[in-house]
Amino acid sequence: MKIALLAPAGAMHRYNGMFHKGLHYAPITLALLAALVPKELEADVRIYDETAEQIPLDLEADVVAITCITGTASRCYKYADYFRSRGIKVLMGGVHPSLMTKEAMEHADSVLVGLGEDSFPKALIDIKNNRLQKVYYQEKCTDIANRPLPRKDLLKKSKYITLNTVEAVRGCNYACTFCAYPKAFGKKVFKRPICDVINEIKTFKGKMVIFPDVNLIADVKYAKELFTALIPLKKWWFGLTTTAIGYNEELLDIFEKSGCKGLLVGFESVNQETQENINKGVNKVNEYKELMDKLHRRGIMVMGCFAFGSDEDKKDVFKRTVDLCLEAKIDLPRFSIITPFPATEFYKSLEDEGRIIEKDWAMYDVEHCVYKPKHMTKEELEAGIDWAWKETYSIKNIFKRLDLSKRKTLKSIYMLTNIGYRKYAKGFEIFDSSVMSDNSDIPDIE
Repeated sequence: MKIALLAPAGAMHRYNGMFHKGLHYAPITLALLAALVPKELEADVRIYDETAEQIPLDLEADVVAITCITGTASRCYKYADYFRSRGIKVLMGGVHPSLMTKEAMEHADSVLVGLGEDSFPKALIDIKNNRLQKVYYQEKCTDIANRPLPRKDLLKKSKYITLNTVEAVRGCNYACTFCAYPKAFGKKVFKRPICDVINEIKTFKGKMVIFPDVNLIADVKYAKELFTALIPLKKWWFGLTTTAIGYNEELLDIFEKSGCKGLLVGFESVNQETQENINKGVNKVNEYKELMDKLHRRGIMVMGCFAFGSDEDKKDVFKRTVDLCLEAKIDLPRFSIITPFPATEFYKSLEDEGRIIEKDWAMYDVEHCVYKPKHMTKEELEAGIDWAWKETYSIKNIFKRLDLSKRKTLKSIYMLTNIGYRKYAKGFEIFDSSVMSDNSDIPDIE
């Protein structure tokens, strides 16, 4: 059996878009799916990640499996329709098909809802035995423990800043109104056995390790044990967490000792009222600078994420946010537009108010506005985020945010990532709806 695993990408994040090698690392999803292919199938498995390379239209496969998020759904559907027209079986899974199952079923031979650790290999066996089901649901016993190592040997190493990505925790203990994850995969926080995580990291070459998990401190006790166990490996690691990290000095010390060099933190907004309304009250805007000081003292760089467009945001929010980034010396500010993903509480509330104005999923990439903002126009919101990117990543403001004299290590990484985002900021505005929605490179199917 020949199996092709595809991760289509939106225009901004595609191999020929804005995110070059220095801004993205090797994905885990496709490599893990490749490892889960049953050995008895004796399958020839290929991976095509569109953030790194073109997906060949003439690929040879019996089965094409596509992982899909909302922002790539339109493109995923067109790929699915095309490959089905060639007589290839198409499986589709991921966040969007789990949220919009009936819609996805119109384009796939089978849809995998929820986590795919059990359903994906089962679907492949069913294809072999000519009994493929239209839908496979996540099984109650699904877990992420005792699984094989992801097949990163199938990825093109030269296309990523590193292949050293590892998953420890899947899920989050917060229920943010805009987040699609709990609606798609449930609220349970899954944790891999610590020995499994450490043993996988021991296979990595080089010092860098990246944890792409959405919230590494969803279980604080687990986090303390995991990163204490990581200390002897003497790695430099990067991961995602929440501002709650600032309230736990013991965990901060463990992070420093275990080699934490960078964290992505969801600051979300400069408006405290917004934090309460999106169910992220753990964020205290007046404590952001103090948190940054704590992390910087430990040599930890921060990518701080902000989302514009909440009902509390007025036209001054862009300048206020940029000013905060400069004052708090946030190393890598990253801006988005709060986006109502389908089936979320946020989407339903906007739909009930008649404020959803865009139905093309390609525009749901968190950088474009798909609804009517409350205190500004759609055009003003999009112009505001464009200004925030450019202003924050001007040469003058890069040096205002970065105090390299206090950096013990990785000075070059701090500068290179800022230059990378400066290039992103300068080209941001060219990705309008005509570019984002253009999938003409994939043949139309009658």
